[in-house]
Amino acid sequence: METVTQEKRRPEELLKDLAAYIAGSFLLALSICMFTAPNNIAPGGISGISTMINYKTGLPIGTMSLVLNVPIFIWAFWELGFREVLKSVIATVISSGAIDLLTVAVQPYKGNPMLAAIFGGVLQGIALALVFMRSATTGGTDLIARLLGRHMRFFSIGKLMLCVDGLIVAVSAVVYHSIENALYAVITIFVCSRLIDTILYGTDIGTGKILFIISSKNDEIAQAILSDVDRGVTLLKSRGAYSGKDGAVLLCAVRRLEVIKVEDLVIKMDPDAFLIVGDAGEITGNGFRHLPVDRRPVKITKNQNTPPDAGSDENRDCGQE
Repeated sequence: METVTQEKRRPEELLKDLAAYIAGSFLLALSICMFTAPNNIAPGGISGISTMINYKTGLPIGTMSLVLNVPIFIWAFWELGFREVLKSVIATVISSGAIDLLTVAVQPYKGNPMLAAIFGGVLQGIALALVFMRSATTGGTDLIARLLGRHMRFFSIGKLMLCVDGLIVAVSAVVYHSIENALYAVITIFVCSRLIDTILYGTDIGTGKILFIISSKNDEIAQAILSDVDRGVTLLKSRGAYSGKDGAVLLCAVRRLEVIKVEDLVIKMDPDAFLIVGDAGEITGNGFRHLPVDRRPVKITKNQNTPPDAGSDENRDCGQE
């Protein structure tokens, strides 16, 4: 019965994936064709490089994006495997076609460059969030950062993306002979990243999901989460109330986008696994929000001549009246 249900759900999930890729691709194309490219704004990524190539040579932005992504996808196939990258390939092909299609169909906006940078970032943020929610990317910077992160563990993926995008923005200042264009690109990147965080994680990046996984293949699943999702896993000892057998439960805190990745890994490695997904109202620590300085515990030294308060926690812990 469960197998039949999964088979019925699979076409529905594929249709959701395709719908998200198409919607996201056309929003991304609208951002590039209407706002950023006509105003010489190259906001990082492969699309930014393609925009600069278009400015210098006139070659189509979408076609160049696809061509430049080919070696990146070959590298990703080698590192991650075909199935892990297939969705990103599909999303990239659709977005590249949409960019070239809208280039001739949309009237470019060539007014206030600040408005172009802001609205370009808004559309791009919504577009990428739609694609990310379905466990794919449009290639480029995020995929490069993920691949580099496998070999440079001392750098976070966010910092690697910032380095790559920063380099492209710096190059755009030289290509367009304008510092202002580079600064507008920074604004677009900022608006885009903030909107992605808001859509995917809510208004507070400290929120997320907490997963409890019960499986006979805990070790394999834990290693897959550590390497493929780049999240920590805690092993909790457990005992079944019915069977009386000792076991273990995997505990993992992730961002909302990463839930789908973890679920796919668990189902792939153990279709019979028991998985619980719950909301985490606040997550602080490595990979999430850092604990504010004013909320960190402060060491208080008491005057030895001052008698302890009879109602203090210290006395309760010691068992005193």
